[in-house]
This record gives sequence, C-alpha cells and structure tokens, in this order.
Amino acid sequence: MAMVSLSLMAAFFSPQTDEAPAGFDNKSNGVVDDATHQADQAKFEEVEGVADGLGPLYNAQSCRECHQNPTSGGGSQVSELRVGHLGPGSLFENPSIPINGGTEIISGRTLVNDRAICPSGAYPDTEIQERVPESESIRTTRISLGLLGDGFVEALADQTLLDLARNQCKSSHGKICGLVIHVPIVEAPGQAGIGRFGWKDQHASLLSFSGDAYLNEMGITNRLFPDEVTKLCNTAPEPNDTPGPDGLSDVDHFARFVRASKAPARDAKMAASASAKKGSELFDKAGCAACHVRSLTTAAAGSKMNAGTFTIPPALGGKTFHPYGDYLLHDVGTGDGIVIPVVEHYGPAAHQMPKECSPENFQKTRNRVRTAPLWGVRMRPRLMHDGASLTFRDAILRHRGEAEQSSERFHHMRYSDQEALVAFLRSL
Repeated sequence: MAMVSLSLMAAFFSPQTDEAPAGFDNKSNGVVDDATHQADQAKFEEVEGVADGLGPLYNAQSCRECHQNPTSGGGSQVSELRVGHLGPGSLFENPSIPINGGTEIISGRTLVNDRAICPSGAYPDTEIQERVPESESIRTTRISLGLLGDGFVEALADQTLLDLARNQCKSSHGKICGLVIHVPIVEAPGQAGIGRFGWKDQHASLLSFSGDAYLNEMGITNRLFPDEVTKLCNTAPEPNDTPGPDGLSDVDHFARFVRASKAPARDAKMAASASAKKGSELFDKAGCAACHVRSLTTAAAGSKMNAGTFTIPPALGGKTFHPYGDYLLHDVGTGDGIVIPVVEHYGPAAHQMPKECSPENFQKTRNRVRTAPLWGVRMRPRLMHDGASLTFRDAILRHRGEAEQSSERFHHMRYSDQEALVAFLRSL
C-alpha cells in the first residue's frame, strides 16, 4: 500500500515538472500569444442574437454570461435546471417535455431551458417555452462551473485519473472510491476518453464540452452538434457556427481560449497567514485531501489526447497545477439523481457509442457528482453542485456518504480549528 502511494505521489510531484502559471490577468498561459488569446476571449464574450442562430431554446447569449467571475472563464452564480424520473427497475429516465401546446415533445435531454425566442412578431402564436411536467419528480439545479485552468485538466493522462481512483480506493479500504467513466469524444466518432468536464464528468475534451454548451445553453448549432433541439421559430441557416477567415469556428476559439487560460491564483496574503497555514494542515488531517487532491501533473508535451485529435503543447505539458480536486465522481450524499443524457451531450455520437461507454456506469452517475475543484472557491458565494450551501461551514457539514468521516472530523473540531480550516479555504 505504501509503495503504491509513494509511486503515485512521485508522479504528481515530480521535480522535473514546472508549475502551471496562475492569475486573473487575462493573459495566455503560453498556448498562444496574448493577442490571439484576447481575440479568442472576444469570441467567448460575444453576445449572440436570433440572426446568429440563438435558440430557439436557450439559457444564455454568451459563454461569458455563465463563466465570468472574476473574469471571463471564471465561475458565476448562474444555475441551470435539470429534471427526470425513475422508470422500470428504478432506472433513471429522461423527461418528455411538451411545447407548443403539446404538438412537439422535447426528449433525450435532462436540461430544461429557461428562455425561448418566441412568441415573437414573426411567430405570434408559437409557444415553445419549456416547463417542467408534473411527471418529472427528480428536479435539481446545477451551478455554472469555472473554466480557468481547464487546459491543464484536459492535459492529464487518462492513466493518471485511473491510478488516482485505484489508489484512493485502496488507501481508504473501499470507503472512498471515485468513479471513472469513459465518455464519447464527439470530435472523434467512435472513440472514447475518460470524462473530466462537467458535474457528471460527461466530457473528456474541451472541444466536445464547447460544442455541447454552444448548442444546449445557447441554441447555436455547430459541426459537432448540428441538430436544433426544436425547429419551431428557427430561421437562421444551419449550422449556425461556421468557420471564419482563419478556418476556425467559434467552438474552436472557445476551446483554445480555455486551453490557454491560466489556473486560478490563490490569495497570497491570506495563504501566508498563520490561520490559513494551520487550516491547511487540518484540511489534510480531516481527510479532505483524499478527494480534493492538492496537486496533479499533466502528461508530457507532445502526448496525443482525445483519440489523437489534440497534441499537448509545451505550455501544457509536464505542468504541476493545484486544483484541490480529483476530477472523479463521488457520492457525498448530495447527488442530484440525474444520469448523463447521451443525446443531449453527444449529439450524433450518441448513436455510435464506443463499447467502453458502459450504460451501467452511466446509471451509476445518478447520485454521484464530480468533486468540486476548490481552486478559486473564495470567489464562489454559492457552494456545492446546486449552489444551495452559502457558507464554507454549511458546505462541509453537508457532506455525507464517502465524505461523512471528514465532515464528522470537522464537526468535532474546536471552533478555532474550524475557523482555521475555513481561513485556508478562503485563501484558495
């Protein structure tokens, strides 16, 4: 057991690796030059209109709308609504949501969009606003995730996550076992990778993640997700997202923007305080670091990722970063009851799912969520996957399931020690 832990630790803390750059200065981490990064950021911040293909069903008009605190790519207080129900055998089933007086049924997704582009002057009698049917008894909100530093997350070797999950389970004698799932890589039909993006680890690649969000959050069709959720009220030519003069589509710019973003930086003054330093030790002593892993190291530059569609550049290769997360799925007693909806997240790829993408493992995601990375958490006033916990103490004490022992250790700490641990979190 000790040998496994030591070897894994050596992989994560190799002295030959470099520190990933951190900051909120809107400068590139080195993947591209600053001018290119800022141009990509402008695409990320661009506000879409109906003429651009917005909708017909949507949640936001730009990527920045849901990812902007304290700068573009960060998190936000914005949440989205997901629903479903249990079917035969107590298996999760996606909802069927009627629109336009029941003339059309939206299916294959758990997301319920908050906005619609009609009724309008052109379509005064077309009612497409989604509402939750009484039949959908499983209902949850999910807070928007921060994206800063996710280029380093994408550059983690699949084996790193597999080793982490195995070692975690062994060292805890089966009490803490992060779930690894294989998911389709949308830009590589028929190929799969280990999920790491989204609350359910539904994507392995930032390009897949970008294409998904462009369609499902803004209603913008693109080469990865070419089909509108509904054709009602739709007038823009398809696909809405087409290559520009540089040969890149918006989804390419979004993915490159995130890949070139710096990791969230710590509050240096708070981190240097005696209380935060003490809290850091207590964080480990309570067992929080079992899932909120302090440091991970990316694969070497030149490594092929995402079924060979992405090559890790020198700016991302061999970099150690500090996410305070393991990017695995855990049951911490707050699971939202939702299973990954394959049509929504994989578009055409849902019809040719790789054999590694086990339906059984997808059902296992029902009451599991990805460990929330704690980098930048000091800028999140709403915590946990649903944003329902408003203080660090509330969030810690809410943990159950695999995290129950850690939560109980915190509960039984002296108040001054609890305050020190919270000070540490405020430094992240």
